[in-house]
Amino acid sequence: MYSSDELLQKVNAALHTNTFHRQPETLYEPIRYALSMGGKRLRPVLLLMAYNLYRDDVTPALNTALGVETYHNFTLLHDDLMDRAEYRRGKPCVHRVWNDNAAIMSGDTMLMLAARHVAQTGMFNLMDYFLDIAVQVYEGQQYDMEFETRNDVAEDEYMEMIRMKTSVLLAGALKLGAMQADAPLSDQEALYAFGEKLGLAFQLQDDYLDVYGDFATFGKRPGGDILCNKKTFMLINALRMATPAQHALLQHWLDATDYDPAEKVSAVTGLYDEIGVAAVARHKMDECYALAEQSLARVDVAEERKQILLQYARSMMNREA
Repeated sequence: MYSSDELLQKVNAALHTNTFHRQPETLYEPIRYALSMGGKRLRPVLLLMAYNLYRDDVTPALNTALGVETYHNFTLLHDDLMDRAEYRRGKPCVHRVWNDNAAIMSGDTMLMLAARHVAQTGMFNLMDYFLDIAVQVYEGQQYDMEFETRNDVAEDEYMEMIRMKTSVLLAGALKLGAMQADAPLSDQEALYAFGEKLGLAFQLQDDYLDVYGDFATFGKRPGGDILCNKKTFMLINALRMATPAQHALLQHWLDATDYDPAEKVSAVTGLYDEIGVAAVARHKMDECYALAEQSLARVDVAEERKQILLQYARSMMNREA
């Protein structure tokens, strides 16, 4: 079994050798910039880990891993543009370095390049499943956008949205690796369930860190979700748990159109502290993560082979605010 660091090195080396030397330069330079911004490459590493549970040489799965990573970064370009985000992984977003049109055009090109990577495996079932994953991510993103104009979003609606927008790609990466390795169907489904619950826990942690994280460790300026009125787990439960007075203050900031951004972030964060929503979010994270470990336990391979995957999942949940 390869370690997570060894698999990360393989992914980064493969991305480097697949640097795009095509024209026009203005189309491909933003793609190279986006793919060079770093990150933990969680999805391709998890895909290779799943493959490695059943096959010792992970080289045949590298194209699939590159497809998943390229697709993920495509979604980030468009997501940052729609959210008008300033930074990604501590660096200015593509639409800020270039412009909105560049983020759209280069992002669309990344989508095609991602599909080509998966198609190069020659396995139709992988390509078909990859496309199904991609469509579900779009569906989740659409719900996320629609939630921004609603104040009645329920927790179960939100959990389903993040399952589609975030968990499906992470879980799908694990299943793609298992599928390519010809793993038993029961293991494919158990690995998918593991990734699905892990993805939910990871997104809930992301919501939490958007409020309580710091730029140096999180790579994004805290409070972005607050400024966008994004219906996160934190906001949904704050509205549910608030006293009438607290609810009125939250609603004031949701309705405000002329405000100082720092003041809004500070005021809403203070309300979250008063209401106690951070503890509720951490409890939900722990609940989802426990279900993830239970799903991994059902995978029918030697325990020592699963340990690297388990350790990697635990490290994903150890980002500190």
